[in-house]
Parts: sequence; C-alpha cells; structure tokens
Amino acid sequence: MHQPCTRPSPAPAPKTLLSCPPSYATPSTVTFSTMNKNTEQEHLDSVFKQKRALRSRIRKTLKAMEPDLRSQEDNAIQSIILESPWFKSSRRLCAYISCSALREVDTSKLLSETLSNPTGDGQTQRGKILYVPRVEDKNCHMRMLRISCINDLVANSMDILEPAPVDSDGNEREDVMLTNEPVDLFLLPGLAFDRSGRRLGRGGGYYDTFLKKYQELAKARDWKQPLLVVLSYSVQIMDEGVIAVTPNDIPVDALISPIGVIPISQAALDRMKL
Repeated sequence: MHQPCTRPSPAPAPKTLLSCPPSYATPSTVTFSTMNKNTEQEHLDSVFKQKRALRSRIRKTLKAMEPDLRSQEDNAIQSIILESPWFKSSRRLCAYISCSALREVDTSKLLSETLSNPTGDGQTQRGKILYVPRVEDKNCHMRMLRISCINDLVANSMDILEPAPVDSDGNEREDVMLTNEPVDLFLLPGLAFDRSGRRLGRGGGYYDTFLKKYQELAKARDWKQPLLVVLSYSVQIMDEGVIAVTPNDIPVDALISPIGVIPISQAALDRMKL
C-alpha cells in the first residue's frame, strides 16, 4: 500500500451514473462445450495472446500517466466510495491493498478511514469488518484475512503489504472462507475493464480463482452474492469487445472511475441506487 501523496482537493463526488445501463456480459461469447479440443485450444491461445498484448499496452499507458493526474483520480475514486450509501451500509468487505509499483488505484485513504478508531469488539468505528489478501503460493492460492489496523500489515518478499497469518498475540487471523457471515462487498484491482463487466487482471489468476470459490461458498450457504466492484483510472476503461475473456474470468458488477459509479449488473443497479 503506497502512502498518500500531497494531492489537490478532489472535486465533489459525482452522482452514480445510472442512465442507459449496459447489458451484463457473460464470461465468454463462445460456447466451449461445442468445440473440439483442438479448436478450443486454438481459441484459448488466441485469447491469451490478446490478453498479453493488452496488458503490455495498459502497463505503458499507466507508466506514462502524469503523477498529478494519478493523485487527483486516486482521491476522487476513494472519496466516491467513502461517501456512497452502498459502501456505508456494507458490514463485511474484502479490499485489495494498493501497490505503487503496480500502479494500482490507491486504497490507502479508503483502508485507513475504514479502520479508524477501532471499537472494543474488534469492529471499526464505521462498523465494518475488513479482510485483505494474502498470497500463499504461485498456484493461484490466495486468502483473505481479517485485519483491525494498518499495523497488521507486513511487507512480503515482493515488498507488497499483506497480513501476517497470525496476529500480535499469536492467534490465527480470521479467514473469510471460514466465517459464518457473508461478505457484502469486494473492492478489486485490475489492469483493464469495460462497461459490460469484463476485467483484465495481471495474469496470475489469483482473484478469479478466489472469487469463484467464494461465489460457490455463498451459493452453498444460500447467501446473497457479494457485490464485485473494481477501481479504475480513466485510462483503464476499454471499449466493449477489446478485453478477451475465457469461462474462468469472473465478471464484475460495477466500475468506480474518477467521474462516478458505473453499475453493470442488475445487482449493482439495485444496490447502488441513490
């Protein structure tokens, strides 16, 4: 998580952009079950090639982004979330810890304010329970562990902040997959997004793998599915059809950009009403 820079004061948070909502995209427009193995592999190879090319292009675009503009957009995005009724009403949430080296939308203000003034029962003053990611290995294995303050985070071998598996008292941290209460909201990173719900990650598959497991858990326990929301700089929003997908790619429910909230799924339209 990078430290906040000295930034210009953000403009007042814009309203949710509810006009003319786009259709919610399915993970793929291709029916893989109708393909033979060779055709399916050829299609996957083509998709992976397109993804690699787009990742390279977006990384260059993010690298060229002016620091002042990045700071303004960081501030605007976080303010929009913190002031939104759908965020205020979320009790349990999972959120990523931004990394400046990866040029992710900053979440430091968002996390700091969410964790401010903890209460005696371990909840924050805002009444929220927060889980953040911890990567366990290189095989797409990631956990979401509960933290109660920023000091619960330590730098890993890649110099990315994440929670230690045990707290200062030697107790194992609560794993979101082992709790008895559902998560309301996921705040997710990525490299590129579009208005139909497609998300391009960094290629590791950690979030898609985790989200699929959590969605299966929520379904098995008859819980309401969490709202999947991505934080996006303006330059990361693509035209529809630019982001290639496979059936393993999990679509998101909404985009948060510097100009406002872009709801995509019906769940987002229902929950993000003003």
